[in-house]
Amino acid sequence: MPTVTVNGLSLHYRDVGQGPAVVLLHAFPLNGESFDAQVKALSGRYRFILPDTRGFGGSGLGEGPTLMSVIAQDTLALLDALGIDRAVVGGVSMGGYAAMALLREDAGRVAGLVLMDTQCTADDDAGKARREASAKEALEKGVEPVIQALLSKLVGSGADSPVGRAVEAQMRAASPQAIAAAQRGMALRPDSKDILARYAGPALMVAGEHDAITPPEKAKQMADLVTGARLEVIPGAAHLANQEQPERVNAVLDSFLASL
Repeated sequence: MPTVTVNGLSLHYRDVGQGPAVVLLHAFPLNGESFDAQVKALSGRYRFILPDTRGFGGSGLGEGPTLMSVIAQDTLALLDALGIDRAVVGGVSMGGYAAMALLREDAGRVAGLVLMDTQCTADDDAGKARREASAKEALEKGVEPVIQALLSKLVGSGADSPVGRAVEAQMRAASPQAIAAAQRGMALRPDSKDILARYAGPALMVAGEHDAITPPEKAKQMADLVTGARLEVIPGAAHLANQEQPERVNAVLDSFLASL
C-alpha cells in the first residue's frame, strides 16, 4: 500500500479505480479496509482515495490528540500530493466528523459531501468524560475493553456474524495509543452546524435504521441544514451501514455520485 509523508508523518492510503475522485474517511477505531465493499462495487466508475487515519492501519500516529482538523489537514495534504484539486469527501462516524472539519478547512476542495452514521453536534460534558475514560482504559488495559463496549453497538448483526468478525479484526489491529488519541480528538471537536448551514451542497446523509450511536434523527438534522441534501435510511443496519448493508449503501452512493 502506498504511503505519503504529510505533516511530518507517514500516511498509508489506497488509490483505487478511475473516474471522479471520492475520498472516504473511516470510522473509529477501524481503517481504510472498511470501504472494501464500496471499492469492489464502484471503482470501475470512481477513483477512491482511502487514507488510514493517523495511528490506524499503516499510518503513523503523531503527537497529542488526533484532532478532526488534523485529520482534515492530512487529507488535504494527501490530495495535494496526488494532484487532486477537488473531490467528493465522505466519512463514516469519526470519518464524518473529519469530513466536516475538511469542509471547514477548505470548502472549495469539496465537490460533494457524504456523511454516514455521524452527527454534526459536539460532545456534551458527559460525552467528553466517557471518551476520556475510554482513552485511559485503552492505555491501561489495551483494546479488549473497547471491543467489549463498542462492537455490539457498531454491528447490528452481532459479533459472530461475518461483518462482526471483520469489524472486530480491524478493531484488534488498532493500537491503544491510537484509540486514546482519537477518543481525545473526537472529544475536542467543535459543533459543525454552522459549517453545514453555509455549505451549498451537494450532500448525501446516510444512517443505519438501527444506529443507536448516531440514530437517523441525527442524519435528518444534518440534512435539514444543507439545502437540497439527500437523506437515506438504510434498513437492517446499525452504526456501520456501509459494511452491514453494502449493496444498499452502494446503490445510494452510486446514485448520488452519478448525479454530480
